Amino acid sequence: MAKLKIDQGNNMNKMTIKVAVVTIMLQVSLISQSIACTGISLQSSDGSVVVARTVEWALSDAQHNKMMIFPRNKLFRAKTPDGLNGRQWNGRFGFISMTAYGQPFGPDGMNEKGLYVGMYYLPEYASYSTYTPEQADSSMSVGDFMQWMLSSFQSVNEVKSNLDKIRVINVDDPSFGGAPLPFHWKVADPSGESIIIEIVDEGKIKIYDAFLGVITNSPTYDWHLTNLRNYIKLAPNPSKSVTIDKLDLTPLGAGSGMKGLPGDYTPTSRFIRAAALTATARPLAHSDDAIFEAFRILDSFNIPLGAVASPENIAKDIESATQITSASDLKNKRYYFHTMSNRQVRMIDLSTIDFATVKEQVIDDDAGREHEIRQIHLK
Repeated sequence: MAKLKIDQGNNMNKMTIKVAVVTIMLQVSLISQSIACTGISLQSSDGSVVVARTVEWALSDAQHNKMMIFPRNKLFRAKTPDGLNGRQWNGRFGFISMTAYGQPFGPDGMNEKGLYVGMYYLPEYASYSTYTPEQADSSMSVGDFMQWMLSSFQSVNEVKSNLDKIRVINVDDPSFGGAPLPFHWKVADPSGESIIIEIVDEGKIKIYDAFLGVITNSPTYDWHLTNLRNYIKLAPNPSKSVTIDKLDLTPLGAGSGMKGLPGDYTPTSRFIRAAALTATARPLAHSDDAIFEAFRILDSFNIPLGAVASPENIAKDIESATQITSASDLKNKRYYFHTMSNRQVRMIDLSTIDFATVKEQVIDDDAGREHEIRQIHLK
C-alpha cells in the first residue's frame, strides 16, 4: 500500500489535508442527519396487508415523486464497476417502483403479485461482497437487487430461497448526490410474511423476521430488537394515580401510559415510536381503513427540513426532509402516495394494468409541484 508523505514544513500540504478531512467529516455528518426513512405494516380484518413508509432525503431533490412502470418479461442486465456486465435475467412479473435522481429504481416498489420491496439506509453497517470480474454473472448493484426481487418472485419464501444465487456489490453512482449507497431491505407479501434483509461483513446475508413490519435505519436490526427491552413498560393505558405524603398525584391529560416514548428523529427513537404506534393501532375493518391509518401513524414521522439540517446546510430545492409517503395494499395491488408538495393521496391500481403489453414508462403526477386546495363555496 502506498504511503502518504507529508512535508512537515509545508503548510500548504497541511492545509490541504485539513480541508480534505473536514470535507469528509461534513459529508458523513450530512448523510447521517439527512436519511431518515421509517416503515410500518398494518393488517385489517378482511385479510388485507398494508405496507407503508416515509422517505427522507434532505440533501437535495431526489425526485422520489416519479413512479416507473416495468412490463412483464423485461430483460434486465445488472451493473458492476466494469459496466453493464452483471447478472442477466428476464423478469417474470411486472411492477411499479418509486425512482430517485432519474434512476430506474428507488426507495420502494410492488409487483403485480403483491410482493413489496423497500430500501432503507444502513450507513456504517452495510458491507457488500467484493467485486471480482470472474463472478460478474452473479453480481448486481443495490438497485439491481431490488429490481431482481420485484421482477422475479411472488412471495417472501421465494426471495429467501434464491438469495444464495446472487452477490450484491457496491457500484458507485454519482447520480445520488455523491452519497454512498448502504442499504438494508424490507420484503413483504400478501400473506403477511415480512422479513428484513441485511448484507454485512463483506457480503454475509442476515435475515430477520420484521417485528410488526417496523424498520428504520442504523444500527443493524438485531440491535433494534434488543433495544425494545428498554421500553417494555410503554402502554396505551393511562398511568395510575398515586398518593405520596397525603398528596394525590394524577396524570396530566391523556397519553400518560406512553410517557417516555422517544420523539426525536434518530433511527433508534423512530423504531421504538413506530413499534409502539403500530402495536396500539385501532382495529381495522378493511384495506381502506388500514391505508389511511398507516398515513395517520406516519404523520408522526414527517420531518420538517429545518429539524434535521443546520441553516447553512438546508437544501434549496426541497420543502421537507420527508419528500414522499407511500402505502402499498398488497392484497388488492394498489399503491398509494402523497408528496411534500401535494398532500393529496393518489393511487395506482396495478390490477388494472396489463403488464404483458404496457410500455415501460415514468409517471409524474407531481410535475406542477403545487399543493391542491379545494375551496368550499357557500350556497
